[in-house]
Amino acid sequence: MISRRHCLSLLPACGAAGLWGLPGRAIAGAQLEEPLVDSVRTALSSAIANSAPPVPEFSDTESRLAYLRWLGAMSARLKRRKPDWDVRREFLQTVWYESRRAGLETALVLGLIQVESGFRKFAVSSAGARGYMQVMPFWTRVIGDGDAGKLFHMQTNLRFGCVILRHYLERERGDLFLALGRYNGSRGKAPYPNAVLGARRAWEFNG
Repeated sequence: MISRRHCLSLLPACGAAGLWGLPGRAIAGAQLEEPLVDSVRTALSSAIANSAPPVPEFSDTESRLAYLRWLGAMSARLKRRKPDWDVRREFLQTVWYESRRAGLETALVLGLIQVESGFRKFAVSSAGARGYMQVMPFWTRVIGDGDAGKLFHMQTNLRFGCVILRHYLERERGDLFLALGRYNGSRGKAPYPNAVLGARRAWEFNG
């Protein structure tokens, strides 16, 4: 939950609305490498390593229909950035899977991707962050197998990004404003959380 003190960050006062509305623009920062206690390192490594195909599974017909309605709505919104249907479907399906796997709101993850990389698979920031969720290469050494090239693989990048954001949320005891700032390497500063929370609104779905 966002604290009352941080509710003002939802307002587009920093001009984020204009920024995330432009194709190809991004505000990519850099997660900071920090010491991890062994238990946290082990948990994060396990979260990254556990593999499962990002194929939606549903316990009933209504849940499947709800997912298909979401997929249709998101596909229409993303079409300008990813014109190919198969590419768009695979991307959205993987974001849906990985966000839910990490216990994150899918709209939030899509908003973060929009701000971080502008939905560009091979985006690289000036700090060296890579891919859709602009994951810093040191994470592959800390909790992965050390192959930073894998951060350009769609599911690998999304899994790392979602696991890292969940880790920061837990570190900040659920404070989304501070967790987003930590993800961007700008903890406590408003522009980045403002931009992500503003972009999240474009991906919300109530169908």
